[in-house]
Amino acid sequence: MSYKLHPLCTLFPRILDEDFISLTQDIKTHGLREPITVHGGFILDGGNRYRACISAGVEPVFVDFSGDSITSFILSANLHRRHLTAGQRGAIVASVQDWSKAQPHGGDVKSDQSARLHLETVADRAAQSGVSTRTQKQADKVAKANPELSAAVARGETSLPKALEQISPPKETPEPEADEPPEYTELDAAHDHISELQDIIAVAHEAPENRELAANQIAILRAEVKTLTGNLKSMTDSRDEWQNKYAFQLNHTKKLEKDIKKLRSPA
Repeated sequence: MSYKLHPLCTLFPRILDEDFISLTQDIKTHGLREPITVHGGFILDGGNRYRACISAGVEPVFVDFSGDSITSFILSANLHRRHLTAGQRGAIVASVQDWSKAQPHGGDVKSDQSARLHLETVADRAAQSGVSTRTQKQADKVAKANPELSAAVARGETSLPKALEQISPPKETPEPEADEPPEYTELDAAHDHISELQDIIAVAHEAPENRELAANQIAILRAEVKTLTGNLKSMTDSRDEWQNKYAFQLNHTKKLEKDIKKLRSPA
């Protein structure tokens, strides 16, 4: 029996080139270390391992899914296991939400399960993807405007900023007011980068065969996370300080304007 990827699994990028060759060689030498999870003829986790088994001439080992929610399982098994950018994770969750809404059973193919993910709000989706709410809003915008483009972002075929440009061409608009926050700030970028680095560390921990090779990179990444976290705090404190100063100056200006009006008013 041949298996196909579950539709949601197609949102995740496939490993290619040297990475796929390395995985194939490892399976050929050591066998399949982790079984492939399937349900109703669909692969829920292990699509790359399945391809590598076929390429290596190794008989795949399968295990039937027995959980409560296929959608939730696919996200938990794939979303934070591999190195995905913040934009990819946001696009995946946005696409999952739209796909799940279109399914009669909460997104489960050939299943009568009714368990659903809680992805109703931006905050819910950002918590699931591990990105800032601004990044998730941008990913949601792309998914709503162009589902195929959102899937391309999820697979890493294009970036989230480029996708936003495609659905919203830049226009000549006036500069935003001083108290109007930009759509994507340096704080958001730092938050997302920290999240990406933490995911890389988690991936390295899950690869025992590469533990020795990953040890130095883990130390470097942890140091970078620490530095970025400190920078993020400094930027946040600086932002709060300037916002407080701005609020004070704004209130002071309004008071002066009132005083001027009183002085100009006839007695």
